[in-house]
Amino acid sequence: MAHEAATTLSLPQFKEKIRGKRIVLLYPWTNYRSLFLAHYYDGKDSGLLYYRIMDGQATLAAWLESMVEEFSKSVDGFGSNLRTALKANNATGYGEALAADLAAHKSDQTILYIDELDRLPFDANFEAFMRALASSLPENCQVVFNSRLLHYQPWYDMVVSGLAVVLGTERRKDDVMLAVQSNPRPQLEVYALGRGYALANGQFIDNWDGALPRNLFFYFVDRPLVTRREIFETFWPDLPVKEATNVFHVTKRKISERISMKIDPTETFELTQYGSGFYTPSTKLTRHYDAADFQADVEQAMASTNDDEEERLLLRAIEYYKAPFLQDTDMPWIEERREQLRLLNGQALIGLGRLYKRKRNDDLSLGYFTRALRHVPEREDIQREVMSIYLRQGRKEDALNQYLQLVETLRSSYDINPARETQDLYHMIENS
Repeated sequence: MAHEAATTLSLPQFKEKIRGKRIVLLYPWTNYRSLFLAHYYDGKDSGLLYYRIMDGQATLAAWLESMVEEFSKSVDGFGSNLRTALKANNATGYGEALAADLAAHKSDQTILYIDELDRLPFDANFEAFMRALASSLPENCQVVFNSRLLHYQPWYDMVVSGLAVVLGTERRKDDVMLAVQSNPRPQLEVYALGRGYALANGQFIDNWDGALPRNLFFYFVDRPLVTRREIFETFWPDLPVKEATNVFHVTKRKISERISMKIDPTETFELTQYGSGFYTPSTKLTRHYDAADFQADVEQAMASTNDDEEERLLLRAIEYYKAPFLQDTDMPWIEERREQLRLLNGQALIGLGRLYKRKRNDDLSLGYFTRALRHVPEREDIQREVMSIYLRQGRKEDALNQYLQLVETLRSSYDINPARETQDLYHMIENS
């Protein structure tokens, strides 16, 4: 099944991971959002209740009231406890009442799946509600939360106590937020494929005090081994060393302050440490960085001699690449890195196209080749692959149009004509 290939888990393995857990958290930026549901639809043995929090339900009570109203239309009598509790305006009571309503649902196993949880405020009422819900749920009930953000509390305590499990972190190479550690370090998550943002212990770093601290932050994260000279040449090439040093230290301190205020304002958490002439990642923080994970997966796939491993790594890599690197920010180093990653993403898509070509799956091969050409339209070898597949599928006009698009691309971008090999293929298709 497709979802088993994507998660690398069979349904029995999947159920074993969540066995005995009252709360299941789906880690952001993973493909578990839909695949969790697919597992249970395939199982056909669960009392699955699905609800997506909508715009306008920006309070705990608004969400619960709307959810009870919707479920009561299809589940007779659902929500009687919660309806009563909502009149009392007590978050702890809400949690206990929802647990009682789920326990009363007539099913051997009840799964409540809540989508887009991050529309709610993660405040004191939310924490009180969640703790009461988790502690009151019976053994045959689970609540699953999907969110574009995953804040540090109240989840971490639940994971440590065994009440909750996080799915979607098992593919990460580094320890990530909510991974249980004997001496847990603060978690720094950095997402540079797109507009660029960062979270410290699940909280947005949302005020950088200017563009310079933010840009230097991403520079440090993207270059884990860098000298002061390289930094100065990148950011302050025209300043005397003394002035550049002053600006650098002020900016570096601002970065540290932004990270620390999200973790513990009474302590200082540096992004980097200095030694032997290099700035390297601080050992006091655990990092997850999407661009580094993306690049590592593509490079590992290229070196792989096993088709199954190559496929798994490349599928995971293209999941990371959601948009160009820091797409709304322009500096020479960013533009250079953006181009590197663009080409690497094109190579990942080409790798999948060639893999499926070896498996004689023209449909999948064509899909990945055409996606690759959106990133690297100048690749004539891939243009020929697409033209050849169209020809095999009896789509002569599509093959000819593909060539004409290539001609336009090469002339407008490079003022050259297609190679002789490509022209010969075109004439062969034209005369077929």
